[in-house]
Amino acid sequence: MPKTAFQAIENSIIAFLGGAAVSLGELEPGEDLAAVEDLPAVEDLAAVEDLAAGEDHHEILIRLMFDKSTYLFKAKREELAFTSTEISFIRELLAAFEGLYGGFSAEGYAAHFRTALLTSLTDIAVARYLRGDRKGVFWPVQSLIQLLKNLSYQRYEGTPATTGFLVYRSQLDDFVGSLKASHFNWFDLGKERQRINADFFRNPLTYRFVDGLRALFVCDIRMNVKGTIQTGSPRPRKPVEQLAWKDTQDLLGSAGEAAFAIFVNEVSEVEVVLDGGRLLVWRKGVWGVYDPDIFREFFAGKLDKRSVDSLVGAIYALSKSRHGTVVLVADEGTDLDALRKGSVGGRESLSRALVEHVRGSKLGVLEHSGELSRILSSDGLTVINRKGELLDTGVIVDTSQVKGLVTGGGRTTAASAASHFGLVIKVSEDGPVELYRAGKRIYRFG
Repeated sequence: MPKTAFQAIENSIIAFLGGAAVSLGELEPGEDLAAVEDLPAVEDLAAVEDLAAGEDHHEILIRLMFDKSTYLFKAKREELAFTSTEISFIRELLAAFEGLYGGFSAEGYAAHFRTALLTSLTDIAVARYLRGDRKGVFWPVQSLIQLLKNLSYQRYEGTPATTGFLVYRSQLDDFVGSLKASHFNWFDLGKERQRINADFFRNPLTYRFVDGLRALFVCDIRMNVKGTIQTGSPRPRKPVEQLAWKDTQDLLGSAGEAAFAIFVNEVSEVEVVLDGGRLLVWRKGVWGVYDPDIFREFFAGKLDKRSVDSLVGAIYALSKSRHGTVVLVADEGTDLDALRKGSVGGRESLSRALVEHVRGSKLGVLEHSGELSRILSSDGLTVINRKGELLDTGVIVDTSQVKGLVTGGGRTTAASAASHFGLVIKVSEDGPVELYRAGKRIYRFG
């Protein structure tokens, strides 16, 4: 029964872990139990946190108990180590799975249990992860998630509803006092403070006025709304900064440990913004994690850290705005002529002049000027070196480098071919982000 139930959530776990292989198996009676006794049990939070804090984890092994029998959860990703965020989240998911199984294991209710798992388990894991060590506040967090998921289907005069909440974990007065008056305006609701409930967005003014772009609600972990914050700076934010929530990251730094912000965005997704640039994203009915540590490990030794950070923000912005791109971080000494079949601009002089204008520029400089997202959203392959300097853009790839059958469109084929010359990151027009190495896709988000 546990293995059958696990099949209902297997694809969701695989998607969350970027395509990793996962399994759940019972230890046979004659099997050496001592071999797994040192592995963390799902209820042993300290042991799992120690595992998450370790280095270079290409495999996650966690013990679970069902009907007094020991089971072993395995997740393996050979090409890319698991991050601490992924390990901690999976622990919360498995703890919820173990708990739910006890309540639905009665004979004749297998289908009910599988349906409940399929539709709700990752929501439960997200709520458990966000509540942190506050054991009594699971339901308020889950209620907010469900409220925003419902709002993501809402339209007002043909425009998707958007809004946002910042959930602080420090003292409210300390948080408000830390706000820079030149950047943010605080509006205290005073006597009008209220707890979030199912009718919170009954009036469209609530999500039209507090749209999550230039204004957001501020509430405590029990979902009591205290006031709103509005961007006070007259300067417009750069597109990449706005799409990757860089202003929100600044606010989280003053909102206390384990603070988070949660939004319904312009493409009707639910985004949870965590510290360190991490995001939990509800997209196409599935939760995923956009974790900069995954990309930092992928590009380790091949691209300098500042350039990785610039690229990670730009890539998420393109994914969110549904603009496709293919980027190659070329190996040292790569012969671009062997890679190039042609150029999007052809021999047209204006196109060549535009490329020459940005050639040799660092990614950080292009990000600051706002040119990076415009370059990446143009057709063709963009090539950079390990120093983060732009070597070329608009490249049409010689796909004869692809060996064997590649399933997908032109960008997939180009990404696979280009990855024989270095590391490739690809964004599809419908949002997914993929990492390629040596002709093989090794990770997928969204």
